[in-house]
Amino acid sequence: MNRTGLIIALVIAAVNGLVFGFFPGLELRVAQYFHDVIDAGGNVFAWRVYPPLMVARDAGLWVGTAIITPVLIALAVKFILPLRRLLIPGRAIIFLIATLALGPGLVINVILKDHWGRSRPIDITQMGGTEHYVRWWDPTGDCPNNCSFVSGDVSGAFWTLAPAALTPLPYRPIAYAAALALGSTMAVFRVMAGAHFVSDVVFAGVFTFLIIWLAYAVIYRWPRTRLSDDGVERSIERIAMPGYSALCSLFRKKKKTGGNNDESKDRLT
Repeated sequence: MNRTGLIIALVIAAVNGLVFGFFPGLELRVAQYFHDVIDAGGNVFAWRVYPPLMVARDAGLWVGTAIITPVLIALAVKFILPLRRLLIPGRAIIFLIATLALGPGLVINVILKDHWGRSRPIDITQMGGTEHYVRWWDPTGDCPNNCSFVSGDVSGAFWTLAPAALTPLPYRPIAYAAALALGSTMAVFRVMAGAHFVSDVVFAGVFTFLIIWLAYAVIYRWPRTRLSDDGVERSIERIAMPGYSALCSLFRKKKKTGGNNDESKDRLT
């Protein structure tokens, strides 16, 4: 998550935007190539119903879930038992949850996919559909929601760059390579399935990386904003302690009331 990575991402975004903005026929040609793959049942974009490809796509989607689940559990345990140390460093919890919520969550799936009306390749008239093709920069397409720009699956796969950025330094290049391989493979799958154009999957990766880069800089790098693990831990404790104290008081009150009832019963007998 250094300046070199940021420059590379911005260059990729600029090249992708200019090439497919000025020469849309290129990505239409790519889409047409996969559209012409037809199975025995007459399905165009037949890779989308090819079982091994479907299994691989589903497996890729579960990677992010497998990574974020322990993080959410660690945060939940801290809220339930605020006096206990976090099972995962505090900054890592904030970084991973924030990047997942802002990237694949808010920016990609809420803001763009539901408000940028670009139709998917399989739905446009050039591929036998009923909706018209628009270039990536045009939000006025026919798609009402869950549209082509940009890919949520690809964004989720590229989100694995966030946990990769937190791996120990000797293993970090391997983690980055694995995350990039996962994101790139998912991008190819979605283009082959007729679900997205090339520009959609490239921008999905770029936007996700930029959010991760910015969050990493804010939380870990920039002196004026960076957090500390102890500071995050104390903040969570301050939020959780009132509820924890209330529950403890309620438990003690019930226990005391139960004890008094037992004493009353003893006196009666």
